[in-house]
Amino acid sequence: MDLSIVIVSWNTRDLLAACLASVYAHPPQGFSYEVWVVDNASGDGSAEMVRACFPQVRLIESGANLGFAAGNNLAICHSAGRYVLLLNPDTTLLPRALTELLLFMETHPEAGGAGSRLLNPDHTLQPSCHPLPSLRREFWRLLHLDLLYAYGVYKMAGWNTAAPRRVDIVQGASFLLRRTVLDAVGLLDDSYFMYSEEVDLCYRLSQAGWPLYWVPSSQVVHYGGQSTRQVAAKMFIELYRGKVYYFRKNRGARAAAVYKLILALAALPRLPLLFVGYLLPGERGKAARRLGQHYAHLLRELHRL
Repeated sequence: MDLSIVIVSWNTRDLLAACLASVYAHPPQGFSYEVWVVDNASGDGSAEMVRACFPQVRLIESGANLGFAAGNNLAICHSAGRYVLLLNPDTTLLPRALTELLLFMETHPEAGGAGSRLLNPDHTLQPSCHPLPSLRREFWRLLHLDLLYAYGVYKMAGWNTAAPRRVDIVQGASFLLRRTVLDAVGLLDDSYFMYSEEVDLCYRLSQAGWPLYWVPSSQVVHYGGQSTRQVAAKMFIELYRGKVYYFRKNRGARAAAVYKLILALAALPRLPLLFVGYLLPGERGKAARRLGQHYAHLLRELHRL
């Protein structure tokens, strides 16, 4: 088996159906493949849809919401491909997306993994890779200083889309990994529930000397956040819980404490959004209040992260 495609889904039935349809509409040319879906105890009939419409899919019903890392690991351990593709259910593959990733990996044996060029639904460019996180980069990003100078993010809009590019972090929405490399460095750390698990894996790959690449000829539409927005407040906390854990695990307790201080400094100036939101009309006001509530919640939970 050349390729194992692993999709972890939670309450994204219609998007999952479209994702699977795109996989079978655009299979990897010249490569054998299998598709695994891990259903994390969805309540929207996702598992029933897969059984009825895609009987060729290898379906695992986890019985609980295991999160992204543990859900992927569950299928990876059962899969057989020389390559493993982590694919989000809120994606659709464009023609040759899988073929281009596999051809790149076959011709670049030094690569540990490769990511697709992610596109928004209108096919504009979506950020899909990032520099390795550091305390300075996180401070820069949280203050939105990337608007002045791209330091916490890559300035991808100016990249050449005709050639692959080496990067630090590949987003897990469409991320192809070499099986032998996963065997060497280990699977996703399931201490992460959601967010930063692929960052942690990319860091371990780089430490082991396996470079990662962005392959723009592989194009994937990513709708983004379709599961997490169903529990937005909880996922906002999980986002930063994952980042704190990343720094604690890979940089030590002192770095984690400094990062929590950075979060507090970034959250405090945003608290007035709770009140400013009432002065703004319609959806703008609601969005401002929600963001203020998220940061207030983060401050309350920070000591537990």
